[in-house]
This record gives sequence, structure tokens and C-alpha cells, in this order.
Amino acid sequence: MSNYGMNGVEKQISTRRVANPGKATVLALGKAFPSQVVPQEHLVEGFLRDTKCDDPFIKEKLEHLCKTTTVKTRYTVLSRELLDKYPELTTEGSPTIKQRLEIANEAVVEMALEASLGCIKEWGRTVEDITHIVYVSSSEIRLPGGDLYLSAKLGLNNNVNRVMLYFLGCYGGVTGLRVAKDIAENNPGSRVLLTTSETTILGFRPPNKARPYDLVGAALFGDGAAAVIVGADPLPSESPFMELHYAVQQFLPGTQTVIDGRLTEEGINFKLGRDLPQKIEENIEEFCKKLMEKAGDGSLEFNDMFWTVHPGGPAILNRLETKLKLGREKLECSRKALVDYGNVSSNTILYVMEYMREELKKKGDGAQEWGLGLAFGPGITFEGLLIRSLTST
Repeated sequence: MSNYGMNGVEKQISTRRVANPGKATVLALGKAFPSQVVPQEHLVEGFLRDTKCDDPFIKEKLEHLCKTTTVKTRYTVLSRELLDKYPELTTEGSPTIKQRLEIANEAVVEMALEASLGCIKEWGRTVEDITHIVYVSSSEIRLPGGDLYLSAKLGLNNNVNRVMLYFLGCYGGVTGLRVAKDIAENNPGSRVLLTTSETTILGFRPPNKARPYDLVGAALFGDGAAAVIVGADPLPSESPFMELHYAVQQFLPGTQTVIDGRLTEEGINFKLGRDLPQKIEENIEEFCKKLMEKAGDGSLEFNDMFWTVHPGGPAILNRLETKLKLGREKLECSRKALVDYGNVSSNTILYVMEYMREELKKKGDGAQEWGLGLAFGPGITFEGLLIRSLTST
């Protein structure tokens, strides 16, 4: 596995906005990916070869999807070696949940470990200073969970407080930030390690015309991990770059079947309703205004803010942009994360946050102070954060 965390970030003398007393801040960030890289232009050939599919209809459909997702590069745990070891993964109807979990349970912790180590290195303090861990994944199933395995591998104190968030899907990263915020603000002096880690192994299967969403997943989703350190009242040695000012969650009644995932003997089967982008578009404006009210500045408009949005897919980003009349540049960090990594479920919001950190740093005094962090997932559930940038130059 290769670590792509923000290790060795050059320390610069800069003017920072002061965090509000008692408010949670993001103190460091890291990420990690499997070593297997999949350029999108090679995906169709490799996927059809690995699944022994020669159906021209499926090939044409997948080629079209690969272009419309806008993804250019993804990382994956699945390799030729694993398929040789577990050939039943490419056999339609084979009960393979045991084999999938043998791969996934180990892989997600390995990626989480690398992302966490990169994050801790950037933070500059020791693992003994971590008081809480929040672990997010929709890609493993076992007792005890990955939170305990990760804690042991990191060498955390055995009295570290652990929270495990399973099977939230794409909004899990923002849920993790909300939970980490609550912990940090209610436990003075605490430092929370939030780690998200995902792999597509549980949902991988040979293509079937009866399951069109499988092709969407093959063209869109990727594997990886991410981590942040969250804490209130930063020490002089720490470098907070965002304040998690306010958080809210909301679900849309009657939409439980729009995103539907079921665990079976063959892995996880997903169904995605075509009306998902429309449902988000119809409800996003009111949700965002509810968050913006907490900034205490009634004059703020949507384009006065920076936007860190989970890129579930280009259709969702386009709908949001149109509905809120956002400038094209507002969702650039989300689109860049989608291009570079695909949709990596709960992790992706943290990749967007990393790109936004660099963007705000470049803009210096011209950067907006307030922003929104958004993610959407099964439920349909909206997770939102009102974020305050702490870097002004």
C-alpha cells in the first residue's frame, strides 16, 4: 500500500484567523490508497477480461458510463493475484461473502493505518495524545471491528474512547466529522482521530443486464482511506486550518428505497433510484440556508462561501450548481476529487477538504471565511457542516 498523506508539509509563517473558544477545529489530514492504480481508459478492457464477459451491449454501456462519470484515475484493492486466489468472485451466483470479508477486513485497516500515520505525522504530536478514535467504514463486517484493530496497530492507549460508524455510505465522512466535533467540544483537551476507510470488494461481481447499477459502480467507485485530527482550543504547536462551526443531519421522509443496499451471500447488492439527483436538488437550498444562518451574517449569499461537497457523481454536482446558481469554480475541489479518485464513499469529503485547504491557502486574504461541507447518502440523508476557514494568508 502507498501512503499519499500530507507528510512533511512545509511550515510557513502565516496569519491565521483565531478559532472560537471551545469550537472543534481540524488540525491535520492524511490519506492512503492501495498500490493498484486503474486509469479509467483501461478499466473497460480489464473489467471485462477479469469477469470473462464478452457481451457487446455491456461493453458499450460501460464505455459510455466511464466517460460520463468524469473519473480519470482510481485505486483498488482488487488485483489479478486476488482474483487468481479467489476465482469464485467472478462466478455469477457464487456464495462469496466469506472470501470478500477475508480481503476487505484486512485491507481497510491497512489503508486506515497508513492514512492515520500520515495524519499524525503532520499533526506533530504523539499517538499517546489521541484520546478518542472515530472509525468509519461500509466495507468490513466483524466483531471486534476495525476500530480496535486500528487502535492496536497505532499503539494507542488501551483506554482510548472508540466510536465505530458502519454502513452509512457516502455521507459517513461528514457524520464522522460531526461526531468528532461533538466529542472534542464536550471533552476539554481531547484530540479525536477520525479515520475513514473503504473498498469496493463487497460489491464487486460479474456484469449482468438484470443489475444495471453494478456497471455504474464499476465505472464510478474506488478504494482508499483518509484521516483527520479534530480538537478544540488548539495549542500553539498545532496548526488548525478549519473550524467545524455547526453541524446538522436531516433525512427526507419516504426516500428509504432511493438508495438501497442489501447484504447477501454474494456480497452487497445496490440499487440506485434515478430520481436521486432530483430529490437532492429539490431539498438542498433550504438545507444550506439552515446551516448558513449559524454564521451570524444574514448578508451571506451562496457564492460568498467556499464549498466542500461529496462528489457522489457529476449529475449531483451539476444539479446543485444549477439550483443554487453557483459560480463554476465553487465545486472545482469536488470535481477534482472525483476525477482523481472516483467516489470513495465516506473518504471522499476529506479528499475534497484537502484540495480546499490548498485552494484557500493560495487565495490568502482573498479567500472566503465561511464555507459549507455537504454529503448525501442512504435515507436519503443529508449531512452538513458550516465550516470556517482559519487560514487568511
